Amino acid sequence: MDPEVDLQQAAETPAETTGPPPRMTRQQILTLISMASVNFSSMICYSILGPFFPNEAVKKGASQTVIGLIFGCYAVCNLIGSLIMGRYIVQIGAKFMLVAGLFVSSGCTIVFGLLNRVPAGAPFISLCFIVRSIDALGFAAAMTSTFAMTGKIFPNNVATVLGSLEVFTGLGLILGPPLGGLLYQSFGYEVPFLLLGCLLLIMVPFNIYVLPSIEAEPSKDSFFSLLTKGKIILMCYVIFTLSAGLGFLDATLSLFAMEKFNLSAGYVGLILLGLSLPYCLASPLFGYITDKYPSTRPWFMVSGGTATAFGFFMLGPIPFLHIQSQLWLVVFMLGVIGLSLGMTAIPTFPEIITSAYEQGYDEGLSTLGMVSGLFGAFWSSGMFYGPVVGGLITQHLNFEWAAAVQGGVALLGAFLLAVYYLCHPQQQQQQQQQQQSVRKDSRPTDERSPLLTE
Repeated sequence: MDPEVDLQQAAETPAETTGPPPRMTRQQILTLISMASVNFSSMICYSILGPFFPNEAVKKGASQTVIGLIFGCYAVCNLIGSLIMGRYIVQIGAKFMLVAGLFVSSGCTIVFGLLNRVPAGAPFISLCFIVRSIDALGFAAAMTSTFAMTGKIFPNNVATVLGSLEVFTGLGLILGPPLGGLLYQSFGYEVPFLLLGCLLLIMVPFNIYVLPSIEAEPSKDSFFSLLTKGKIILMCYVIFTLSAGLGFLDATLSLFAMEKFNLSAGYVGLILLGLSLPYCLASPLFGYITDKYPSTRPWFMVSGGTATAFGFFMLGPIPFLHIQSQLWLVVFMLGVIGLSLGMTAIPTFPEIITSAYEQGYDEGLSTLGMVSGLFGAFWSSGMFYGPVVGGLITQHLNFEWAAAVQGGVALLGAFLLAVYYLCHPQQQQQQQQQQQSVRKDSRPTDERSPLLTE
């Protein structure tokens, strides 16, 4: 099943009846299932490293800084891949890009599980960099195409659909650390990667069968003109702060918890549930609210950024407060960070899309691909900054000060975005009126309309 679908034409076709819109077609449902499977399988393979890989890398002769660079190189290659894939998504094809990305990521996950057989020192560290870099390119291809196809198929409900899909992202983040930690404790280093790599590989034929092909015309617009608007730059910086926080926790939290509270890798994985569970549960609600009431998006982002900063300040806690670090406080602050991540991340993608359309970009797959690539690029920049800088500060100072610095980065983003929206109230009102007009004109083509035909 590989239907050629012109979604743009379908989205512009008015409803012929005035009755209630029909339910989603079978193809639409299968497409959502496909995207959910990509989110879940990709994130569970990504998140299994946190509980045990830093400790295993130390045994192989890697320092805290090198471990941060191993996590960071993934982000750098993801950044480069996101920009390239986003710019040429029409020429490559969204479906082929997604399927190929899954295949590459599955192979790299399996190979990464065999690196414990490599001699310690330079050989192990070098292969970690190589495999993680290739894996990042596959991940960038899969996620860029997923975001773009979501925006194309559900143009008026992007945040709602993304929020629903983020449930599966959250499930991957939830299950990855404890599953990886338990498998590592029970069977050793290889089994977590081999098992989950095969799971990712199974998703390849499923998505080949399920996903539709999308036809679109390439655009002559570029990323650089998107970055000429102050609001887009600020939102991209907010994206950077969020991913920097997550990257910092990936590279440092497990070692901190093991040393501070004498926990095993399995228990560290359970602690990380405090981060991913609130994000998983709250994302659909945030998506629904910000789609139904677009005027709330700016203040969701500002409030979420502020809450993220508070979470990192108290995670250590920050040394000058002289508060003793306790396990319950760490888990609670991880929950605050997870909840605020959903508040901030879910509204940013549709808000950047709206800003791109305001600049005159074509409403098609090409623009959505560039926005997806831009989102992925800044997310990857943060994922590089967080582990590398966080690892350096942790190595030369301690985890408490590194978490405080990360909180300051998040607070700066929330502050700058709040100042911008307070200084441009008229622009915000005009945008809200345009969004309401578009939603009225295209009301028949919400997520229940048959945008896909078989």
